[in-house]
Amino acid sequence: MKLIVIGGVAAGMSAASKLKRLNKDAQIVVYEKGRFLSYGACGLPYYVSGENDDYTKMIARTKEQFEEMGMELFLQHEVVKVVPEKKQVMIKDLVKNKLFIDSYDKLMIATGTIPVVPPFPGIKLKNIYGLKTLEDGIRLKEVTEQPEIQDVVIVGGGYIGIEVVEAMIRQGKRVRVIELSERILRTFDPELTDLAEKELVKHGAMLNLSEKVEAFIGSEKVEAVQTDKGTYSADLVLLSIGVKPATKFLEGSGIALAKNGAVIVDREMRTNIEDIYSAGDCAQVYHKVMEENTFIPLGTNANKCGRIAGANIAGQHQKYIGTLGSAAIKVCDLEMGRTGLSEEEAKNLAIDYTTVFVKSADHPGYYPNQTPIWIKLICEKRSRRILGAQAIGNKGAVLRIDIFAVAIHNHMTADELGMTDLVYAPPFAGVWDAVHIACNAVK
Repeated sequence: MKLIVIGGVAAGMSAASKLKRLNKDAQIVVYEKGRFLSYGACGLPYYVSGENDDYTKMIARTKEQFEEMGMELFLQHEVVKVVPEKKQVMIKDLVKNKLFIDSYDKLMIATGTIPVVPPFPGIKLKNIYGLKTLEDGIRLKEVTEQPEIQDVVIVGGGYIGIEVVEAMIRQGKRVRVIELSERILRTFDPELTDLAEKELVKHGAMLNLSEKVEAFIGSEKVEAVQTDKGTYSADLVLLSIGVKPATKFLEGSGIALAKNGAVIVDREMRTNIEDIYSAGDCAQVYHKVMEENTFIPLGTNANKCGRIAGANIAGQHQKYIGTLGSAAIKVCDLEMGRTGLSEEEAKNLAIDYTTVFVKSADHPGYYPNQTPIWIKLICEKRSRRILGAQAIGNKGAVLRIDIFAVAIHNHMTADELGMTDLVYAPPFAGVWDAVHIACNAVK
């Protein structure tokens, strides 16, 4: 059996590795558009900030290590067309600028996402960057280390944008965030984003919310950002507006795509065409609480679903149990985490829900350095089943979200989790933990 994998980062290499472990005789050929394989893109902001001074630490396995496993790997090779009826793909060698065709028995599509880049006037000016790939991170770090780069404007207040705010603050830059929405980090509810915004302002970031970028101004390099409300100096601009599935090359192939371009798959990662699988940020993923497919581009989903795809390519029938959209972010001295449904999602699904938002603490006040934790719960009104949880605090907030993730995964109610036997010791938690306090506040 010959498997061609399109995309060699998270889902693609997870699938390839799993298949190789199950079938050592399988021929596996990987085509990756970039120069690196199997790296943790979530670590890029911390490389740019200098907290990690070696980008190779983000690489899980090198090309040589995969080759030792018996795989054939082609970097800087972009698949430009898939022809399912012939079981062929057309590939462009980006170095030699040549096209060629390869054939497969099974195909794995794991091309991830590409950044959304609107056609702003001045978009081609120098020093306007994105942060999506390892190459992006290396380039951005080199530029930000130049002493003349002082005014940094970040367009977009999502995860990557806000993580880079902190990276720029650490480097002593003047940082401004321009966000079209009325608040940052829209996957969190307003009670938490209000606290995150105050934290950023406290550390010197300027937040321009409900503001629309109209153009970039400069001769060769960017010098300013023009919006519908003003013009702001900029030595460097980071575009972090969002991402979309990198699936344009699949148009006309017959492979079913969602409205946003994500590959439609079942819970075994199979597409609508036999012998073609897909997973990761380019594909939809099954949501355990919504009980339907959705688009949640996260490395956690990509690695799990890639592994399942590899097992099923080998002949198994594993099903993905479903994502909860669990995610976390560090915002200066605060940490934020969320899992399950947000209040907005519960409302959109027409669920009869109730919420609580409580302030507690990471441990008792009689032990030194107590810090606050705010927790929001979204529960089904009738059954009191926990549907979603969000937390923010100086320490201990994110790992408590993991407790809620397990509870949601297992359909627990607030009453059950409110009496679950969690650890108690003054350095770590109170006799009633922050988790208990939030659950027992549910009306």
